[in-house]
Amino acid sequence: MSETKQKDEAKMEQTKRDKPMSILPRSLFTGFIGGLIWSTFGVIMYYFNFSEVAPKTFVLRSWLKAGWTNSWLGEIVSVLLLGLLSILTAFVYYGLFKKANSLWFAAGFGVVLWAIIFYVLQPIFGNVPPVADLNRDTIVSTICLFILYGTFIGYSISYDYHDTIVKEQRKSKE
Repeated sequence: MSETKQKDEAKMEQTKRDKPMSILPRSLFTGFIGGLIWSTFGVIMYYFNFSEVAPKTFVLRSWLKAGWTNSWLGEIVSVLLLGLLSILTAFVYYGLFKKANSLWFAAGFGVVLWAIIFYVLQPIFGNVPPVADLNRDTIVSTICLFILYGTFIGYSISYDYHDTIVKEQRKSKE
């Protein structure tokens, strides 16, 4: 009998160790990774002149005038800060839209984010010219970047949420 009890305890320990991460932490991690990836693409777009604005233009140069903010260190710090800020974006998406399992909705989320940053929050960013003063390449490139970012964040969170629900329903049937 004690052998059976030991096996049950070992099985419970294994279950505790193998317990998957819940949906919210995975969503926040998705936000962080999305922020790193897509802000890095923003740096690349700026470097190759697809955009007049770089991530550091928003994150650092609007508040800091130090020389290092205009160097590669400024790019790295801005990418890391955008990764952290993206956790907040993922939290908002998770809280409001996790049940919206649509690729188009996630892309629309990216467009809304672009509009908020370039229109609503534009007065906060002193180094970023108004949208009317940006060239067409910058506008198109940044909208596309935000669509990809919104799709990455939004669809990943929604897919994970629905996948977890389906798995739980299958488990409860068994």
